[in-house]
Amino acid sequence: MDFDVVIVGGGLAGLALAVALRASHLNVAIVEGQAPVAPAGWDARIYAVSPANARFLDSIGVWRHLDAGRIAPVHAMEIHGDGGGRLDFSAYDSGVGELAWIAEASLLQRELLESAKRQANLTLLCPARPSALSFAPECATLRLADGRTLAAKLVVAADGADSWTRHAAGIDAAFHPYDQHGVVANFACAQPHRDTACQWFRADGVLAYLPLPGQLISIVWATPPAHAAELLALDGAALSARVAEAGQHRLGALELVTAPAAFPLRLMRAPHVVAPRLALIGDAAHAIHPLSGHGINLGFQDARVLAEVLAARPDHVDCGDERWLRRYERSRKEEVVALQLVTDGLHKLFAHRGLPLSVLRNFGLNLTNHLPVLRDALVRYAMG
Repeated sequence: MDFDVVIVGGGLAGLALAVALRASHLNVAIVEGQAPVAPAGWDARIYAVSPANARFLDSIGVWRHLDAGRIAPVHAMEIHGDGGGRLDFSAYDSGVGELAWIAEASLLQRELLESAKRQANLTLLCPARPSALSFAPECATLRLADGRTLAAKLVVAADGADSWTRHAAGIDAAFHPYDQHGVVANFACAQPHRDTACQWFRADGVLAYLPLPGQLISIVWATPPAHAAELLALDGAALSARVAEAGQHRLGALELVTAPAAFPLRLMRAPHVVAPRLALIGDAAHAIHPLSGHGINLGFQDARVLAEVLAARPDHVDCGDERWLRRYERSRKEEVVALQLVTDGLHKLFAHRGLPLSVLRNFGLNLTNHLPVLRDALVRYAMG
């Protein structure tokens, strides 16, 4: 089977790229191991989608079809330091509609998949798993585990941080573990969250409350592995009490509504994200600490920019031409490197328990909180 573009990985970034290419003349295929499964209740995998990416998803016909009853806006955010520091963001004060939108990963993935299925220029190969990848001057060849062979002008790796495709292409990424796990779960809260996200920098890590529709919240607690294991071992009532206490009882009593889960946190940098007939997007291209909430936003912007670069390609230029693909790499490098540096720096700053640094970082939060111009600039940058 011959294609212009073969996307390996049907997660959010890979599907977003495929849908963004719907109006192109390119013949596209997605290779994905398994179709998304809707959870019985609320999905504990939650993403904060920036307004810029909500607009991107709307431009490709996805956002407007999402179930509005399962998406919550973020109108305010509180950041609490570990020594009295505080930083507040407000959509109203900054003159914007929302700071972000909170949505379930499965909700986004299912709608992207349904949009992709309706595309005339897309072939969905699912379930299908790659087994071998090779490159030649005229095309790339991807062999699947079931024996089928795909020829492509361009292969896009969208198969996550442990990308098989990236490894098969000979690109060695550098991983830097944070010695932390991200514990996620959803809770019902006794008091309304008023569409406010909260984040606490604590001695045992970083805890975030993210608003869901109604009186529900999702949490991400980035914490050392031993503490994460301790949290996962608690029963529902004990875990709810622990999370409520860690959040300074900001929303009153909590009640667990989805089983907790945990995943290791790490920084990942790839030496380059394009090569002849290859491009990396999403977590296959970069991974950052979740304290900024920008991981999926980077992936969506990768998809948007790569789709635009491919759409702007003159007819005489091969879509797998590395020289043309470097336009995508150059366009994405600044934002990715900046966010990796900022999130890694914040993690290290708050992980250090010494008194001088504690005083300095909490002073910095309070100072920024009293400088509206700087605070609003941070809001607008985060919004894209």
